[in-house]
Amino acid sequence: MKTTRKVRIAVLDMNEGHPNQGMRCIREILGWWGKSNHYQVEYNEFDVRVQKQLPDLSYDLYISSGGPGSPLTSVGQEWDTAFCKWIDAVNEWNKNMSNYPKKHIFFICHSFQLACRHYNIATVCQRKSTSFGVFPVHMTQAGKREAVFNGLRDPFYAVDSRDFQVIEPNHSRLKELGGAILAIEKERPHVPYERAIMAVRFNDYFVGTQFHPEADAIGMSMYLQREDKKQTVINNHGEPKWSNMIEQLSDPRKIMFTYNHVLPNFLNMAVGELVEG
Repeated sequence: MKTTRKVRIAVLDMNEGHPNQGMRCIREILGWWGKSNHYQVEYNEFDVRVQKQLPDLSYDLYISSGGPGSPLTSVGQEWDTAFCKWIDAVNEWNKNMSNYPKKHIFFICHSFQLACRHYNIATVCQRKSTSFGVFPVHMTQAGKREAVFNGLRDPFYAVDSRDFQVIEPNHSRLKELGGAILAIEKERPHVPYERAIMAVRFNDYFVGTQFHPEADAIGMSMYLQREDKKQTVINNHGEPKWSNMIEQLSDPRKIMFTYNHVLPNFLNMAVGELVEG
């Protein structure tokens, strides 16, 4: 008979008070993952940008969400500086040989851009146009060995929603950190732009994705079929883009496959180091 073990998780909310689907999806993943694995999941949310809240080091693992706005113009703002210092504090805790189990962090979208900027592993810049839709994500050789991607096909599909990008990797800096690029965006031979970095392992305990692994097909489809959201997408991207997204979201081999693997794999890996209580 399996026993229930408690897992404490901190969720860093980067949405700056804006309503969003990402936090709902993260909560739902934590709920079904905990039940299916016989964990008593206790999680707390921290409003990083408005309330300037950050978790302490008592949590077992951390998930930092996506959010709106530029990852560049917030440099020097109080919340941004505090967030970067928090990353360093978790890293210092992990580097102490006497501290065990180690603390794992998963960075999503905006948080991923901030982490890439903080570690100076690549160029973070604005895109020529917004990337919005369901797109294939291609694994690198390191990505094919990455535990967070266990069970995924290459390429796999993910929801992408961003005005900024991470390009021009600093390979020497990545090597210094003990990190690796895990995935890149689809090749676009018809445009003269470099392929963006879509996932990075920063070190043994920190990993992040530019895409949204938490996005669920049902919620996204309902969201996009709201009349106001439908019109926004059509006005900004055209009706073919809206129709294509609805069609892609209905394919169980795409978004739900990513939803069911990436964050659950991260959670499995992170709690695997916890000492039995």
